[in-house]
Amino acid sequence: MRNNPAAFGSGTIIGALGGLIGLGGAEFRLPLLISLFGFRGLEAVVLNKATSLIVVASALPFRARAVPFAEIHAHWPIILNLLAGSLVGAYAGASWATRLESGTLYRIIAVLLLLIAGMLLFAHGNEAANPPALTGASLIVAGIAAGFAIGIVASLLGVAGGEFLIPTLILLFGADVKLAGSLSLAVSLPTMLVGFARYSRDQSFSVLRANWQFMLAMAIGSITGTFIGGLLLGVVPNSILLPGLAVILVISAVRIWRHE
Repeated sequence: MRNNPAAFGSGTIIGALGGLIGLGGAEFRLPLLISLFGFRGLEAVVLNKATSLIVVASALPFRARAVPFAEIHAHWPIILNLLAGSLVGAYAGASWATRLESGTLYRIIAVLLLLIAGMLLFAHGNEAANPPALTGASLIVAGIAAGFAIGIVASLLGVAGGEFLIPTLILLFGADVKLAGSLSLAVSLPTMLVGFARYSRDQSFSVLRANWQFMLAMAIGSITGTFIGGLLLGVVPNSILLPGLAVILVISAVRIWRHE
């Protein structure tokens, strides 16, 4: 199955899902890289992160029709608040991932996927914009702490972190779900770059050179899918989309936990 057409097709589907809900799609791509395409834990994480960088970079302009850049820029204090923690967390998470044994990494991935499934369902029940839960210095400290934790998870899984950023933006900062999706992408991009830079210092980074054609095919498919997802934004109701994605993640978590 490790061929370019399969990589393109799976990338297209995953990119569309990511574009629909403001995620990089990496939480769905990672199980496929491990279970379907046969990459080992750290190799899959690095490939996942490289592809996710491209998806996240393309998702922002594709979503601009629904959430203009001016609206994102107007909320720059929130972006900086989360980045203050996520950049440090991304570097720390990448450092830990390169030291973990494969079996341990598989189990961490499985547990985090289950956590992501829960967060998707939790976000589904809290889509309406509400006043920020905290204000002033308390909000800033909470934002940095949340960003740090999300940065660690993003590096360990090679994901964009939107599955955690979106609920954080909704519950902590009072953003509506569409704005939260775009703000999460704005935070994810620099966060992923820091984690990616840390991975580049280890031999695990060589998986990109050995599989660059595969990764390129998956990235092109992901961009195509992100464009489709951006066009469908608001068409597919979250009442159907999010529970379905949560079920997929639970199944993937069970398969990866049993992976040898």
